[in-house]
Amino acid sequence: MSLKPTLNHSDLDLIAHPLRPSGEIHVIVGPMFAGKTTALLRRIKSEGTNGRKVAMIKSSKDNRYAIDSVVTHDGNKYPCWALPDLLSFKQKLGEEAYEKLDVIGIDEAQFFDDLYDFCCKAADHDGKTVIVAGLDGDYLRRNFGPVLDLVPLADTITKLTARCELCGKRAHFTLRKTNETKTELIGGADVYMPVCRQHYVNGQRVIKAATLVLDESHKFQAEPDQEAILTTVT
Repeated sequence: MSLKPTLNHSDLDLIAHPLRPSGEIHVIVGPMFAGKTTALLRRIKSEGTNGRKVAMIKSSKDNRYAIDSVVTHDGNKYPCWALPDLLSFKQKLGEEAYEKLDVIGIDEAQFFDDLYDFCCKAADHDGKTVIVAGLDGDYLRRNFGPVLDLVPLADTITKLTARCELCGKRAHFTLRKTNETKTELIGGADVYMPVCRQHYVNGQRVIKAATLVLDESHKFQAEPDQEAILTTVT
């Protein structure tokens, strides 16, 4: 006979009156050029104006506009910690400074493999408000990194849209303009553009067709010229 654990009065009292208040997790997602970083900075600045101590983190992989600042596509900046992972943040900042923090912003969150564990600890155990901004899908509309893993943890989820670069409708997807196939390819408007569903599908067809033509061209160039070989031999 197996014994099932039950909650006693002291357990219920601990649940009702925890040792420290828990934090919050807010997630902002959408395609590129949807204003995710702008929304994140707006929230962080608002928290700071209200007297809360804030810190911003971004992935050290993203050095497109600045190394030690989060920068929106239209040039707004905010100082940040550029880190390869999140779990080292507390140590780098210092125990005392971390304890005083109220709000942590995370930009380009899809690049952090330890995002889930960090947010769990920061919000559930350390009482921090964590605001996360990142891509929910890659250029193939597949889950990108661990951002969507936060959905069951999140207090709120905000899905932003951009404007389709080809027709002006709402853009939910990111179209890659090149035939590069690796998932992580950091770039801006030179590599990506926001598109609606119709133009995403059309764009993928065009890129696939262009890739096939390019592959055939390379194959043809790689094959030896049989007529020239025969002429040389005779």
